Amino acid sequence: MSQKAPGASDAKSHGIKRYIVASLIGNSLEWYDFFLYATAAAIVFGKLFFPAGTDPLVGTLGAFVGFAVGFAARPFGGILFGHIGDRVSRKTALVLTLTIMGIATFLMGLLPTFQQVGIWAPILLVVLRVLQGIAAGGEWGGGVLIISENSSDKRRGLFSAFSQGGVTLGFVLASAAFYLAQLLPEEQFLAWGWRLPFLLSILLFGVGMYIRFRLPETKEFEQVKNDGERAALPVLAALRTHPKEILVAMGLRMAENGGSYLLLSFSLVYGVHVGVERGTLLLGVMLSMLFAFCTIVFFGHLSDKIGRRKVYAIGATALALMAFPFFWLIDSNSPGLIVLAYFIGNGICHAAMIGAQPAFFHELFSPEVRYSGMALGHEVAAVFAGGLAPFIATALLLTYNSSTPVALYAIGLAAITLIALAFSRNVGQHRTSPTDTQKHIDDIRVGRR
Repeated sequence: MSQKAPGASDAKSHGIKRYIVASLIGNSLEWYDFFLYATAAAIVFGKLFFPAGTDPLVGTLGAFVGFAVGFAARPFGGILFGHIGDRVSRKTALVLTLTIMGIATFLMGLLPTFQQVGIWAPILLVVLRVLQGIAAGGEWGGGVLIISENSSDKRRGLFSAFSQGGVTLGFVLASAAFYLAQLLPEEQFLAWGWRLPFLLSILLFGVGMYIRFRLPETKEFEQVKNDGERAALPVLAALRTHPKEILVAMGLRMAENGGSYLLLSFSLVYGVHVGVERGTLLLGVMLSMLFAFCTIVFFGHLSDKIGRRKVYAIGATALALMAFPFFWLIDSNSPGLIVLAYFIGNGICHAAMIGAQPAFFHELFSPEVRYSGMALGHEVAAVFAGGLAPFIATALLLTYNSSTPVALYAIGLAAITLIALAFSRNVGQHRTSPTDTQKHIDDIRVGRR
């Protein structure tokens, strides 16, 4: 492929639009399932899966324990599907992740409550959440790679940002489903209405499977496979050859992943706690995530122009600056100001990081271990960032009855990411196009990286 070809020709020659659509739709459906738990944990699970009479914040805290357990399972999914993605095919890994996620989510909609089966209710909920976590752990890397490994260096930021747009749309779908369900009378919503978003996921599962079965393999993986240089154990190869890159990726995730679940899941808990109507919060989340879809793509494009690190730093710094004002705006109980808080938090702070992230992570790892390396950095950090963030924030709110310690926590996450950015200057730089991978194969062979 000629590197001088314009962006439109590049997209046409590689069929990149086909991969973008497939990643966008597939990720939307996959993350719709995953985010359903996050929304339900903040709104309803504390009431239904824990003993009656439990303090609302304590019940929600219990639901977020299950949330954190799901995140703890994500590294296992990353290792498992990273191995499949690097050894067998990216496509096979993505089909399997969607299958597990679809089944687990549908079964959540059929679960009995604590009142019906006692302690088995939260146990079964956690088991299904673990399955969701395993599937999510293998999903992100594959969803990114089907775009990034079919695009050129010059346009990778723009094109691969669409994969993150799919994550955003998944959250919008989940929030919309619960927004509509909670319009039912409270008694009906708690009795059966909350189940509908989970049960309807089976329809989305069918659409996603149809798309993924028809998806071609990525260009870079096909070349690696043809060259016969796939690592026997990609995870171990990634740890041996890219240890600094994995640590940097983990650091980059702290503000992005931890911050996002403070701005999304925990903000619903906080808003209800200070008296904001639940529908207002869900509407603010939905509108801001639709806005974020556009800004994520913009920031991905900007990272092609000024660099991944600069764009990522913009997002992390903005998160630190917005930490206190975000909760002040929610405290106002003004719908307009609440929507503004979500627009800035999700559409600017988080979007800048998540928009630059796919291309950034792609360029940290060589193609033979890229799925595994990305999964390790992305998912291990998720346990300590997004997995614990709602739990820690809710515990802080329960203890201090104030948003101040939560805002300081968000600033701490941003500081970790800014430190990781400083160390990222000397790692990565695998800006490979689908026709330029042999030098990395040679490096893996002799173990230089």
